[in-house]
Amino acid sequence: MPRMSAEERRESVIRAATAEFSRGGYHGTSTEAIARRVGVSQPYLFRLFPGKKAIFLAAVERCMEDTIRTFEEASEGLQGEEALHAMANAYTGVIAERPERLMMQMQMYVAVASAEQEGDRELGESVRAGWMRLWETVRRALGADVNETTVFLAYGMLINCLVAMGFPAEHRVWEGLYPSARLKGRLEK
Repeated sequence: MPRMSAEERRESVIRAATAEFSRGGYHGTSTEAIARRVGVSQPYLFRLFPGKKAIFLAAVERCMEDTIRTFEEASEGLQGEEALHAMANAYTGVIAERPERLMMQMQMYVAVASAEQEGDRELGESVRAGWMRLWETVRRALGADVNETTVFLAYGMLINCLVAMGFPAEHRVWEGLYPSARLKGRLEK
């Protein structure tokens, strides 16, 4: 079996970190758990990343970029309402199939608040920059309509919260969402 390159190993660390941080958050996840999941030693992990915060920031960046790519690919060649429904459908598909991505998002928002309470603004700056790239991606797809962009992202955050709290797809709280944003038939409990 060929050995992995350092870049391939970095990728495996980011995937493992996403899975671990999505469950335990920043403070509740050890670098030991990440190293174990990847199958490397902690010292090797720290040759790839200077510390836990750097690993978390890499997982945050990947999570945001994956979400942006999901919206870009779904809305390619579409505008306005067609783009809106395509992005909503693609996003609900991703969170149904890859719940760790949703939970990573929730963990990174909590981590920002926690870090800033401790006087550390680096994580918040990174997350806010990623959020603005996401916002611009959605805004462009919706024909530069700021109000529709706000509503779309507000629905997305509501979906995140409902899924994170464990509301089943058949629950009445989903009825107010546009059909492409509903999880009915996607989540299996």
